[in-house]
Amino acid sequence: MTRYTPGGDEHLFVELSESMSLEAFFKAIMITRELAGRNLAGVTEICPANASYQVRFDPDVLPVGELRATLEGIEDGLDIGHGTLSTRILEIPVLYDDPWTNETQQRFRDRHQDPESTDLAYAARVNGYPDVAGFIAAHAATPWFVSMVGFVAGLPFMYQMVERDRQIQVPKYLKPRTDTPKLTVGYGGCFSCIYSVRGAGGYQMFGVTPVPIYDPDQRLSYLADFMILFRPGDIVKFRPVDRAEYDEILAAVERNDYQLRSAPVEFSLREFEADPAGYPSTMVEALRVHA
Repeated sequence: MTRYTPGGDEHLFVELSESMSLEAFFKAIMITRELAGRNLAGVTEICPANASYQVRFDPDVLPVGELRATLEGIEDGLDIGHGTLSTRILEIPVLYDDPWTNETQQRFRDRHQDPESTDLAYAARVNGYPDVAGFIAAHAATPWFVSMVGFVAGLPFMYQMVERDRQIQVPKYLKPRTDTPKLTVGYGGCFSCIYSVRGAGGYQMFGVTPVPIYDPDQRLSYLADFMILFRPGDIVKFRPVDRAEYDEILAAVERNDYQLRSAPVEFSLREFEADPAGYPSTMVEALRVHA
């Protein structure tokens, strides 16, 4: 049952589910997009999250009771089973098992569940994969939804587009690190992420991407319109690369001529639930067709 909680005088927090699921995420995205499209006087910010969302509003313009009634009406009117989400899929190259996160994690093994292992080896083992290569293949095989953006500027939380019993699950470090390389592909719980900047962190570290996802100077051509790459509702496809290709992409980024691969797509929750193994491939196919 949906739970509404005031956050001071100017915020309303709406919890759709106590656990993350594609259905809860899809509902949050559909409600917040519908609210944004109504341009309701008094609404100043809308922030979708994993299985919830928060609305900032001006109580002198929009009473909280009126806002709640509007949101309840939007949710009641949703047809989740037949709705579609107009979004985009982006391809993100990743150098898995890279030297920088490997060096970093060795400095913090005393904070890890398995000090004698590596983050990738530990994640592979607890998820039942026979080796690191098989685990990397599973992490990169299917697309991911960006369920929310935050914690630090531009950092995406991503939820895998697979059935619940196939979800990768990896706990965070026992104690957070004080250092994480910029653009690390991390993992905690059921969420993958990309650290937009260097800093502290507690997620397991799997690799790095050469593609910046946050540029406050907006120097990069693909971030010219907005300094943050990801938006809630985006779909991400990781593509493993070797060190040579990583260096090539990094050089292209430095020259500001890197072409980020993306394509518009329509996601249907009903079609995914009907064919969870095959439907995600249609999202990935859009990248090839749009190339």
